Amino acid sequence: MDIKEDARVVVEKGAIADPAPLGLAAFALTTYVLSCHNAGWAPDIIWVGLAFFYGGLAQLLAGMWEFKKNNTFGATAFSTYGAFWMGLGFFVLLKILGYTTMLQANDVTEALGWFLSGFFIFNSYMNVCALMVNHAVLLVFTLLEITLLLLFVGNFSNQHAGEGWIKAGGYFGLFTAIAAWYASGAACFNAMAGKTVLYVGKPILKFNRSE
Repeated sequence: MDIKEDARVVVEKGAIADPAPLGLAAFALTTYVLSCHNAGWAPDIIWVGLAFFYGGLAQLLAGMWEFKKNNTFGATAFSTYGAFWMGLGFFVLLKILGYTTMLQANDVTEALGWFLSGFFIFNSYMNVCALMVNHAVLLVFTLLEITLLLLFVGNFSNQHAGEGWIKAGGYFGLFTAIAAWYASGAACFNAMAGKTVLYVGKPILKFNRSE
């Protein structure tokens, strides 16, 4: 008996696998480790490698593959947050290596505040766009919106008050990571099963596409 007759796999020409589970998983793990640091549980250096290679490179690649799939939302989100992690990791690496010692401590934290505020603005309109994706992705972007808000306010605040804001951002970041892991796992399980195994929900906003 030819084993190929019992193991038929039909692959659409030019088709690629869904990169969203990879992008979400990369975002989730890097966010989780950074949030553990922001919550005061883990050292600063622990997440920098992840920021460059998993949260950064892997997520950037996921964004490029989303371009291939003609998914504007996924391509924009994954590519941007891949670059976000690379930029943030490089900033913290400079700080750890002592290249920011010529700056006052307030200048360093304020610079990080401006950095995070820019991504808060980006995430705000992506959060609205997530209404047209599904409930799972919407939850990720909503929790991330709160996390970024707490973190950039914390970096603009004085040291004592800022620590409280940043720690709160760390806690919300943990919930963001859990939501992203769930969305990643659901996308993977559902794709492998060929049906809905884990709930992700439907788009809240729908528009009729013009012909």
